[in-house]
Amino acid sequence: MSMLSEWQDYLPDFLDGLGVTLELTAVSLLVGLPLGLALALAMAAPRRAVRWPAILLVEVGRGAPALVVLYFVYYGLPQLSLTWSSFVCAAIALGFTTAAYTADIFRAGINSIPVGHREACQALGLSHSKELRLVVLPQAIRVVIPPLVGFCILLYQGTSLAFAVSVPELLSRAYSQASITYQFTATLTLAGLVYGAISLAAVALMRARWPRRAPTVAGAALPPERPDRTNPSWETTSERRER
Repeated sequence: MSMLSEWQDYLPDFLDGLGVTLELTAVSLLVGLPLGLALALAMAAPRRAVRWPAILLVEVGRGAPALVVLYFVYYGLPQLSLTWSSFVCAAIALGFTTAAYTADIFRAGINSIPVGHREACQALGLSHSKELRLVVLPQAIRVVIPPLVGFCILLYQGTSLAFAVSVPELLSRAYSQASITYQFTATLTLAGLVYGAISLAAVALMRARWPRRAPTVAGAALPPERPDRTNPSWETTSERRER
């Protein structure tokens, strides 16, 4: 009961930190998703001058740890006379990482569109921009929504890295309380439960909205149905004679 009473004391401060965490997640997605879509389209561009810089940017973003990117933005950019608050720096760093990872998700969704759809657009005389806007992207967005939701959950958990640059998010509030009360087990356990509750709720909503489907192979025949021996219609001639 003592831990529960401590949780009641910590919970208001933790909810304030949760609000900062959700806000940071939302801003990072607002920065990263449009940039990721732009990078995906650039990687599919026919011109090398457009395609290769986009590929390089994505590979750097995926290869560099998010904490290194966060430190670079927070400590490195001030040397170039670019100084922002810790929240803005965390949003920029996590937004860049989001763009790098979601670019491949968007590219996979675009590549999943059948070639015949694009050929039909060309036969109708649609421009490349109309082809993307009216045919390709609407189908690709529906394909990439489940993996994007999964990445959003990872990003929500990854906002705990902002604790390293003094953003007052959930983990920062937990560590502050623990440094005052020295109750590290109680505070970190409660923080983990809050992270887990939001993550599991998001997973439950995603599975309810986009249920998993059993993989099927086009043109594959279904296995033959086994006869029900309790049904007289399945009896063979010899069985009927014996009966």
